[in-house]
Amino acid sequence: MGVITDNLDLWSEALRNTLLLFLAGGAIALVLGTLIGAMRVSPIPVARAFGTLYVNIIRNTPLTLVFFFFAFGYPALRLPNPGFTVLAIWALGVYTATYVAEVIRAGINTVPVGQAEAARAIGLTFTQVMTLVVMPQAFRSVVPPMMSVFIALLKNTTVAAGFSVAELGVIRANLSERGENALTVLLWVAVVFVVLVLLLSWLQRYLENKWRIAR
Repeated sequence: MGVITDNLDLWSEALRNTLLLFLAGGAIALVLGTLIGAMRVSPIPVARAFGTLYVNIIRNTPLTLVFFFFAFGYPALRLPNPGFTVLAIWALGVYTATYVAEVIRAGINTVPVGQAEAARAIGLTFTQVMTLVVMPQAFRSVVPPMMSVFIALLKNTTVAAGFSVAELGVIRANLSERGENALTVLLWVAVVFVVLVLLLSWLQRYLENKWRIAR
């Protein structure tokens, strides 16, 4: 435990940044991914085309290249630079949104078509049908695959270590400078990630049980 207790300043900063990347990036991915997923099943051809193009381009691009764009391409556009941490959050959110979109689309396809048709028959718009009828049921059916996406997002936060973000992926290099054993540090980093993933797994079981009862 000495490797942690003797370096609480670095561990606390690394854990804080990892959770920030995960929570903020996850929020962006959930909102953007839900929007893109809805566009993928939209009756409007332009919306469907945009959703398909977004998913196919971003999902098939390595995450590291997405980070390179936000680290080097974004500043070249002469836009305000909020710092590497914020740009890393957006890189994770934009990339993970493609997987969220596909999970949402799969969930939408599990809702019987007759329910949407009945909702449209009583005068509801496409947006109302999605938000009031389809999406609530879709979210219930995609809890396990959605949580798998967020577990992958949590582990993908380590990519930010290569872009000057002080999170758990970079703590080994920092502690090596203080004379700590690199293997010991990596084992403790693995333990931290295992604990965080177990918490997400518990959340998954909680949501499944809660929404199963609600049905």
